[in-house]
Amino acid sequence: LGLVLSDNLISLFVFWELTSISSFFLIGFNNTNPASRKSAITALAITGLGGMSLLAGAVFLGTVSGTYNISEMLAMSSDIAASPYYTLIVILIFGAAFTKSAQFPFHFWLPGAMKAPTPVSTYLHSATMVKAGIYLLMRLTPVLGNQELWNSTLIIVGAVTMVYSAIHIIFRTDLKGILAYSTISALGILVFLIGQGTVDAFFAAAVFIIVHALYKATLFLVTGIIDLQTGTRDTTKLKGLGRVLFPVAIAGFLAAISSAGIPPTIGFIGKELT
Repeated sequence: LGLVLSDNLISLFVFWELTSISSFFLIGFNNTNPASRKSAITALAITGLGGMSLLAGAVFLGTVSGTYNISEMLAMSSDIAASPYYTLIVILIFGAAFTKSAQFPFHFWLPGAMKAPTPVSTYLHSATMVKAGIYLLMRLTPVLGNQELWNSTLIIVGAVTMVYSAIHIIFRTDLKGILAYSTISALGILVFLIGQGTVDAFFAAAVFIIVHALYKATLFLVTGIIDLQTGTRDTTKLKGLGRVLFPVAIAGFLAAISSAGIPPTIGFIGKELT
């Protein structure tokens, strides 16, 4: 909430880093497991470097515009674009957004974060942390957007991330791994939409953020129940659970058809708009 409601770039940076720190502790919850500790450190290193990039970008933006308030920068977008620091500012903001939202080639920390307990994965991969990068891009598009560098980079990075992750999903057998890569692909779609720079694209992205959070959070929690009850998430070893976990099967089915964009689910609306 602090990150989303901040109008000042410096305060936004503070809340941005708090999400990185909290995710570090959550991913490393099973602190006796070396793999969990390694994943937590990797996530903190990647997103922490992105945070430093955001701070540097904020300082340059404040220097060029004379203010750190995003609402005041909106009226100065043409002056910022004409500044000799514009390219550097865009690169720094991209560095922050792409690391946080797991865009290629910074995507690898997100599947590694699967070492976290499943409710934590729900927080990290569906609703909150990874969407912070998407939010930053959407928030700063009126300030830095409508330029070839901004739009073209977002379209290319989003498309590559989307396709790369979709291909990876085919070869995954771990349920959380499948959900992680599908989340990365969804994040690529959102970055691609932001790169379009149109009102319709922004509306589609805003709706899809909500839609994705709803069905992906449900799928993660269903996966957690399956893991707890069976002791495995390997799809090659799982079958027939609908008979013994019937309520869970219903929840999973509803989330799956929403993810597939089948009417009359809200997922259909989100996919239709995108």
